[in-house]
Amino acid sequence: PPPSMPADMTMLADHTARQLLDFSQKLDINLLDNVVNSMYYDVGSQQRLAQEVLTNLKDHPDAWTRVDTILEFSQNMKTKYYALQILETVIKTRWKILPRNQCDGEGLYDFSLNIRKCTNNRHLSLSTGIKKYVVGLIIKTSSDSNSVEKEGVYIAKLNMILVQILKQEWPKHWPTFISDIVGASRTSESLCQNNMIILKLLSEEVFDFSSGQMTQVKAKHLKDSMCNEFSQIFQLCQFVMENSQNAPLVQATLETLLRFLNWIPLGYIFETKLISTLVYKFLNVPMFRNVTLKCLTEIAGVSVSQYEEQFVNLFTLTMMQLKQVHVRVMEAGYLTNFIQNKSDISALNSILHINYYNFKTQIELCMYALHYMLLVSEVEETEIFKICLEYWNHLAAELYRESPFSTSTSPLLSTSQHFDVPPRRHLYLPVLSKVRLLMVSRMAKPEEVLVVENDQGEVVREFMKDTDSINLYKNMRETLVYLTHLDYADTERIMTEKLHNQVNGTEWSWRNLNTLCWAIGSISGAMHEEDEKRFLVTVIKDLLGLCEQKRGKDNKAIIASNIMYIVGQYPRFLRAHWKFLKTVVNKLFEFMHETHDGVQDMACDTFIKIAQKCRRHFVQVQVGEVMPFIDEILNNINTIICDLQPQQVHTFYEAVGYMIGAQTDQTVQERLIEKYMLLPNQVWDSIIQQATKNVDILKDPETVRQLGSILKTNVRACKAVGHPFVLQLGRIYLDMLNVYKCLSENISSAIQSNGEMVTKQPLIRSMRTVKRETLKLISGWVSRSNDPQMVGENFVPPLLEAVLIDYQRNVPAAREPEVLSTMATIVNKLGAHITGEIPKIFDAVFECTLDMINKNFEEFPEHRTHFFYLLQAVNSQCFPAFLSIPPAQFKLVLDSIIWAFKHTMRNVADTGLQVLFTMLQNIAQEEGAAQSFYQTYFCDILQHIFSVVTDTSHTAGLTMHASILAYMFNLVEEGKISVTLNAGTTSNNQSYVQEYVASLLKTAFPHLQDAQVKVFVTGLFSLNQDIPAFKEHLRDFLVQIKVCHFLPARLTFHNINGFYTCRVENALLSQ
Repeated sequence: PPPSMPADMTMLADHTARQLLDFSQKLDINLLDNVVNSMYYDVGSQQRLAQEVLTNLKDHPDAWTRVDTILEFSQNMKTKYYALQILETVIKTRWKILPRNQCDGEGLYDFSLNIRKCTNNRHLSLSTGIKKYVVGLIIKTSSDSNSVEKEGVYIAKLNMILVQILKQEWPKHWPTFISDIVGASRTSESLCQNNMIILKLLSEEVFDFSSGQMTQVKAKHLKDSMCNEFSQIFQLCQFVMENSQNAPLVQATLETLLRFLNWIPLGYIFETKLISTLVYKFLNVPMFRNVTLKCLTEIAGVSVSQYEEQFVNLFTLTMMQLKQVHVRVMEAGYLTNFIQNKSDISALNSILHINYYNFKTQIELCMYALHYMLLVSEVEETEIFKICLEYWNHLAAELYRESPFSTSTSPLLSTSQHFDVPPRRHLYLPVLSKVRLLMVSRMAKPEEVLVVENDQGEVVREFMKDTDSINLYKNMRETLVYLTHLDYADTERIMTEKLHNQVNGTEWSWRNLNTLCWAIGSISGAMHEEDEKRFLVTVIKDLLGLCEQKRGKDNKAIIASNIMYIVGQYPRFLRAHWKFLKTVVNKLFEFMHETHDGVQDMACDTFIKIAQKCRRHFVQVQVGEVMPFIDEILNNINTIICDLQPQQVHTFYEAVGYMIGAQTDQTVQERLIEKYMLLPNQVWDSIIQQATKNVDILKDPETVRQLGSILKTNVRACKAVGHPFVLQLGRIYLDMLNVYKCLSENISSAIQSNGEMVTKQPLIRSMRTVKRETLKLISGWVSRSNDPQMVGENFVPPLLEAVLIDYQRNVPAAREPEVLSTMATIVNKLGAHITGEIPKIFDAVFECTLDMINKNFEEFPEHRTHFFYLLQAVNSQCFPAFLSIPPAQFKLVLDSIIWAFKHTMRNVADTGLQVLFTMLQNIAQEEGAAQSFYQTYFCDILQHIFSVVTDTSHTAGLTMHASILAYMFNLVEEGKISVTLNAGTTSNNQSYVQEYVASLLKTAFPHLQDAQVKVFVTGLFSLNQDIPAFKEHLRDFLVQIKVCHFLPARLTFHNINGFYTCRVENALLSQ
């Protein structure tokens, strides 16, 4: 429920609330509490006023000086949290410019004295310095266990603020921090518990989240410092684990230790008593088992050969302890309830991973662990099963890779041992057989299956793809394929037995049949061809018999969907057995008349899958046949599709198109295409004839709907047939463009009469569908054509005439984005053949589209995307066209590219950057135009790129930003820009660009010191041939611009991590 409004809240008056911003007055704590409450509980204008006042107060440079007053006198925890946010902001952004006495306070810092002061309830004030004040608050609050529990969120924020201070101060200005916090931890268990949390946070900030938050040099120095002083922290952790009886403290210590394990020197793990302490002391304690297992999992994930014996010991100790727990659990009979904590299984998974190659030394324990993993795998909990599956996949893959070509027969089916089975695989045989049974019994639903049983037990068509189930299926399929390679005979035995139990009814259920058939379909290709043939004939025969045996439409629908799924998964078998393939396809045609939900969809989807994988077999005369099967299909096409819905007809036509596309004899292929398109062409011709007599027929809703459906059929057919579809396209092309123009006029007329809202009406939407499908058909064929000259001479001119003027004249809401995508496709396909038409295309679509999308970043998203794809296509394929357009239009092009890479839509911004990079590379090849381009636009482009580099909302594009900037600075450094970039100066270009960028950055970020800017600009030149280093240099600078600095200005140069860089002396630890 929403929080209730405090009883003492009053209405805020504007002038009253703004008194908080007057720093000449004493702070009114009650008023501040009221404003904060209004922010949380009010709505509308009152909340907006409160938000504005609090934001302005937080941004005030002196606001932090009032934090101690707020924390001492406010009784509102939300107000206190707000005060801490003010303090945190100051520490993050302005610490470097605060006087040292405000950071530290006067005199030497004495941690022990601070503890005594705080525990004696001495008054705390910021006048002692921020660092002492924060430490004092933490000690005062966390020394009392009741306060720790009661004010958890408040203390957590204080801890985070201290960590922010440490990132600024430690180790340079606070070299004794580690010894201070370790020493203080021994004075109080409650304080020690909180100090563990602080150390954990510090570890996370330094080792996990340092990228983009601090410079590389600073992060490296902090990591080195933490490693160097870790012995004191480790001793504290050991002391707590060995001596403390305080459960929350031990829990905090274990969680802190967990954060250390991925970076501490390995000797602390393997050359101390750490592992035995974790296993013997904490693994069997329920409240510590979770975090202990996480620690052991982290240790198990370390890859280092020198501690192999310790890894075996880790496995042995852990499994012996877990065995005791699991025996008790299983004896008590509550395994399912016990396994609610997935870390338990994750740890077992990791431990089994590390012991794979030590199996022989620990056979009994390994077998126990595998047995337990099997029991856990049978628990009906998907997330736990996924963890188990990860291990079974790993195990099966490793065993297969050890000996992939060994004979795959099952010793389990024989009384004598097969000597060709590798020894390790032989040890795992009993377990692997049970895992196969498990995979077959629990196989997830594949993507192709559309007929499913819903939660109510009804058989329905699935409309939404279950991506989680599809991913699970892929992982299970991969595992079962490995298991089948290891022993296909055992896989076949399990599947055959389970299928027999479906037929005889002992295991009959929809779920059991589904999982079995999905498993059978999943192992396609994993058996030898002869074994696959024998197995599949048995499966299909039994399933067809089952379909005859069962009564009821639901039963038959489930069985039919499984038959269709399996036959679609075995194209190798179908290609080798024509009669079976023909029988299967005829059965699919029968299913296309079955009206049960989902069956027709699945029949069409299976048909297209088979058509794609067996296409050539349908256009050849097979043994025992008098004609190719494609002719039979085309002769009966009307009968086959008579019960299908329009979208199913489109799928059917695409499937047949793949067959026709496989015909290599052009004459025969042309005859097939004519016959193939006969039905849609009859309807098309009829409509065109009527329109010739009376054009108003194109305003009839049913006629327009038919046109849309016919064009969709053509689009799908063209997709499958490819370039030869030119025969059909040429037949309808000019009529289709005339229809396009006529419908455009109808739409424009309707908009003039009724306004833009008319575009939402069904008839207008249907007309626009016809236009879009026309463009899709042309675009689809052009992308598959193989004669660009023929396309350019015969198809492009009438298209441009019909489409471009219509696009330019239409109101924005009626412009089809497919016009832009079609133009992009034509440019990409025709390349230089279309260069002469680019100015015409640009005249029609460029400025009017730009005017649609440059008002904001939200409207017309499809037009935006396709517009920049068109720019990208012209830039890549017809770059000389850019050089032939007028300068004003070229500037508009460049402005649009700049607009693109500043865009909030990620795909548009990425396209803009790619277009710019390609343009810079292309222009460099045109020596005549390049120098003029550089003189006019180079510095402007630099400025705009830096504007997005320093914009946090564009951080995702940093790699591309680095590539472009590095390229541009390299052009300058290598003297490839021969013209003077600034006509008003005599300095060379490199000096000028250095000064220009430095001035640009100083203007944008006046808090930066000259030395920092100089270091950064120098690095832009020295690192421009090493993109990763250049990118990290940019990232370091982005860290610096967030912080105000006061730094010395003496430069030094040195080598870090193998690349050349520079820094400010004594400032490297301050970033």
